[in-house]
Amino acid sequence: MSKWWNEAVIYQIYPRSFQDSDGDGEGDLKGITSRLEYVKDLGVDAIWLSPFYTSPNKDGGYDVADPRNVDPRFGTLEDAKELFDKAHSLGLRVVVDIVPNHFSTEHVWFKEALASPKGSAARNRFHFYDGKDQNTPPNNWISLFGGPSWTQVEDGQWYLHLFDSSQPDLNWENPEVMADFEKTIRFWLDLGADGFRIDVAHGLAKDDIHKDHYDPQGLSDALRLDVLMEVEKRNEYLANIPFFDRDGVHEIYKKWRAIFDSYGSRDVMAVAEVWVHPPKRATLYVRPDELHQFFNFDVMNAPFDAAYLYKTISDMLSLVKEQNAWPTWCLSNHDCERVASRIGADAARAMALFIFGLPGSAYVYNGQELGLPSGEMADSDRQDPIFFRTNGRQKGRDGARVPLPWSGDKAPFGFTTGKPWLPLQDSWKEFTVENELKDPSSSLNLYRNALKLRKQHFVDSGEITWTYTDGLLGYKRGNVEVLINITENAQTIKGEVLLSSHAVTNSLPPKAAVWLLS
Repeated sequence: MSKWWNEAVIYQIYPRSFQDSDGDGEGDLKGITSRLEYVKDLGVDAIWLSPFYTSPNKDGGYDVADPRNVDPRFGTLEDAKELFDKAHSLGLRVVVDIVPNHFSTEHVWFKEALASPKGSAARNRFHFYDGKDQNTPPNNWISLFGGPSWTQVEDGQWYLHLFDSSQPDLNWENPEVMADFEKTIRFWLDLGADGFRIDVAHGLAKDDIHKDHYDPQGLSDALRLDVLMEVEKRNEYLANIPFFDRDGVHEIYKKWRAIFDSYGSRDVMAVAEVWVHPPKRATLYVRPDELHQFFNFDVMNAPFDAAYLYKTISDMLSLVKEQNAWPTWCLSNHDCERVASRIGADAARAMALFIFGLPGSAYVYNGQELGLPSGEMADSDRQDPIFFRTNGRQKGRDGARVPLPWSGDKAPFGFTTGKPWLPLQDSWKEFTVENELKDPSSSLNLYRNALKLRKQHFVDSGEITWTYTDGLLGYKRGNVEVLINITENAQTIKGEVLLSSHAVTNSLPPKAAVWLLS
């Protein structure tokens, strides 16, 4: 039976960077609500909201202090309800982030833990341990944000944080944790959410806490979407991680699935952020009694190479078929370099057309439809904890989180009437929504046309048949052939052009894609 998410296009909104409604320089829920018609006109089926919960905001809202409330910087619960209702009135589903791996140090539970003695019930909600000796943590694990994964408290114990020290990891062997997250899941579903994106879905269960890793820094780098690394080397690290992709996570998601299914005709879905290897491990998260989707990061991080893309995509299609599940495709998100910067603007346009024809759902990160590159800024403007925890060695993810340019000729381009929390560049005037709507060949109009035609020609059109040759990588699906030119030379094409990423005649330029009626 077909479900709404199987071939949906889901638009990720990073709330702090989408639209400011009150002039404080930060995007908010009312700002998002005011722009929902734009999102609808883009042609997507749902929105995914990155965290807007109560938080000290040391990690972009992924350090949650109260998962069942709205941070005042973003608005109120009433604003959230208004946003959900407006989205639904436009025919858009709403997916919200949930962050189960850790809380903020500002969460009441962690404050109770610090005020409680060793071995207490309050500390057992997290991972508190004695060190190897007075000044050495329990193991040598490195935080994904740089520096040790452990912080020592006044009585000498250490607590685990795989990310920032402000994000203590939760102990999912404690039934209190499961019970609290069931409350959170039901809270947002009852308010009107249609599903969840599960942050660090692979990270909830941990193996031997007291075991060192042979190369903790290399492992930490391999787990970061914004750190470039050879694919083979990255996969070597990902094959066995003591704190990620442990078998215990699956029992958690079986319980969550029962909660989702209890909402019956609401058709609640959940998509997992899983950063695992080999890819077959990721399909375990979408077994029939677990989650519905997982993010396929292999394409997002793929080089612009025909052989690599062919193998990566065909392997993923085969793997999800084994679980009777559907794949996902994405090119950018809030944690990595924007695709236009990673592979170039032309290749980014071509890749969008290429993935939009594939079976499964497509995720579009806000601003991707504009062809936005990663933002540039002075180090003094950076806010990502990665930059600070690595002493500037790694620039972090701020470049992917610069606010969207809406209109006008000068920054901040209609995003805010105040000073934006991250600077926009004056050179971005060519990327404003206002400017691109006027240009038939713009990235925005390419996306709008592609998503409209996707519904007409690809959705419910079955599997693909590859037409891979030395010159062109392609596939047929339904009555359309999709071709992408990853060579250095123009390639001859035959057929009626339905849509193309660049101007075409009887040949397809390098770094271009086309949909041909067949």
